[in-house]
Amino acid sequence: MGRLVEAAVPARLGSAYRWLLASSWTSNLGDGIALAAGPLLVASLTGNAFLVSLAALLRWAPPLVFGLYAGVLSDRLDRRRIVMVADGLRGVVLGGLVALMLADRLSVAVALVALGLLTTGEVFADNAGQTLAPMLVHRDDLVVANARLQAGYITLNQLAGPPLGALLFAAGRTWPFAAECLLVTAGVLLVARTALPPPAGGPAEAPAGVWRAVAEAVRWTWRHAAVRTLSLTILVFNVTFGAAWSVLVLYAQQRLGLGAVGFGLLTTLGAVGGLVGTGLYGRLTRLVSLGNIMRAGLIIETLTHLAFAVTTSPRVAAAILFVFGAHAFIWGTTSITVRQRAVPEHLQGRVGSVNTISVFGGLVVGSLLGGVLATRIGVTAPFWFAFAGSAVFVVLLWRQLAHIAHD
Repeated sequence: MGRLVEAAVPARLGSAYRWLLASSWTSNLGDGIALAAGPLLVASLTGNAFLVSLAALLRWAPPLVFGLYAGVLSDRLDRRRIVMVADGLRGVVLGGLVALMLADRLSVAVALVALGLLTTGEVFADNAGQTLAPMLVHRDDLVVANARLQAGYITLNQLAGPPLGALLFAAGRTWPFAAECLLVTAGVLLVARTALPPPAGGPAEAPAGVWRAVAEAVRWTWRHAAVRTLSLTILVFNVTFGAAWSVLVLYAQQRLGLGAVGFGLLTTLGAVGGLVGTGLYGRLTRLVSLGNIMRAGLIIETLTHLAFAVTTSPRVAAAILFVFGAHAFIWGTTSITVRQRAVPEHLQGRVGSVNTISVFGGLVVGSLLGGVLATRIGVTAPFWFAFAGSAVFVVLLWRQLAHIAHD
């Protein structure tokens, strides 16, 4: 057992990091349960399609609305305490939600407000949480540290959590939210055991005023070649990705002839691919530079859109999603590692929030484009758009990716 733990979480990462990892994995399982249970709860309270769609919107809007402010707070306050307070308040909201369900007094409006509050709390907890690893481990170990954190996200949040949430909801609609409440609370207790070192070089507070603090992070991001390239790449590639993936369920039904179960299995294979990427990531980074890893990832993503546009085979689509899942994990971990190595400690929260805006801004714009293209031209049109757009962006960004290096 000791050798297994050492292989999974090497002792050189430190006991504080192990507490952080345990907290992250525990909270991610709770959030994964909510991915399925939240929409199911709203659908059980109303048949109104607009109200049901709001449950999905409330998972996308908070990062755009509160992301920048969350970054400012992370750079001004105790980051561990932010995680504890944000997740503690989420536990209180979940407890209230369970109580209302047990009393049979839950309305759809209250359920939607609760889901919005839970996602908002997650924005603050995630932003501060991402700044903790570089405070706890040596910069040369960030590849391993981030790989373990991302492995927990893929395995528990994306792979195990949603089916468990659906299963618990089928047993009784209070069960998934009671389970999430316990897991989030456990995550607070675990991260409380994480002892943070004093800030490197002494404390450096963000400038007075939220917008001045945000402007400082935007200027720093734009002036740093590697981090600027990352933000631009994530923004433009999430436009193309969002366009294609926004209609993936319709594509699976109309193009591949899959039902609900088949679609679920298809997306699950993406998470399985992410697990394979987890196992290969450490060896891959020892053989290939981070810049070349990201170049290969952009090519894979571009070809993924082309393959989806032309295939009608569920088996081919499944293989594509498996490879794409591995790419998504490797790309995400590399992006986080490059940013954490480059950004000064006192700017980690705000620069991370600029990255969050790039992520979700691209997804929202892409989703709107995908819906319009699929409605007017056909369900494969968003994939052709994604292929063409990605190919152009690869050419434009190719030289810029040379800025991304191990240091």
